[in-house]
Amino acid sequence: MGSKIKQNKLESYIPFIILTLFSIIFLAPFFFMLVSSFKPGQELIRNGLNSRIQFDIMSLNNYKTLFLGDNRYLHWYKNSLIITSIFTILSLLFSSMVGYGLAVYDFKGKNLLFLMVLLVMMVPLQILLLPLYKLMITLKLINTYMGVILPFAVSPFAIFFFRQYIVGLPRELIEAARIDGCSEFKIFFIIIVPLMKPAFGAITILQAMTSWNSFVWPLIVLRSTENLTLPIGLASLITPYGHNYDMLMPGAVLSVIPIAIVFLLNQRVFIEGLTAGGVKQ
Repeated sequence: MGSKIKQNKLESYIPFIILTLFSIIFLAPFFFMLVSSFKPGQELIRNGLNSRIQFDIMSLNNYKTLFLGDNRYLHWYKNSLIITSIFTILSLLFSSMVGYGLAVYDFKGKNLLFLMVLLVMMVPLQILLLPLYKLMITLKLINTYMGVILPFAVSPFAIFFFRQYIVGLPRELIEAARIDGCSEFKIFFIIIVPLMKPAFGAITILQAMTSWNSFVWPLIVLRSTENLTLPIGLASLITPYGHNYDMLMPGAVLSVIPIAIVFLLNQRVFIEGLTAGGVKQ
């Protein structure tokens, strides 16, 4: 009996040990980057990225350079925050409304429309770049925030996710609200949106990460140095003529903060949303 209890305890520790090992593996690159952000750029050129803590050469000078230098980094950070915030809000609003329409309403061509949404999910981004670029030129949105945001604000995956989640909600609530005289918009915003909090939490994290880390499309649309997003700005610090590690490393460390905050604020509903979205039919 005692051996079985010990065996059960050992088995209960196995998932914890495995997850701890995976966490260390995934956090190791960030730890290397964090330690290197306090070292002079010349030290990184000589010895590369490493985790050696050398207090004699480590300082806050690199971080001072970010905020007290020419302020390019602050412009890039501001641009990414604005673009990510607007992109995420628009994506949540319109994707949830489209998903709600596909889940609740019955109309001719509904299944075909949903099939088209699924097909768009399979189209590679590279195929869309040229026609989208021409469209942005026609709309005169080149080198603007909206030129980066609008083409991908309504995500096919977000529509699919919201649609699958709403299908699992009780239709009786909607019918009862209609009997009470609620308008369709009121039903959506007052009744359905609060019930979709887990789905909103999951899509908020996914869409915010997508926008924050986006590189190819902003690189094509944006022109001026002042309008560059953070990923493009950090990439511009590495050139054939030299690498500005003094700004690159601390800049990369600080770029993690917004997404970490978004995840911490939504982690509980994120897990609920992924679970619900995976099981509801």
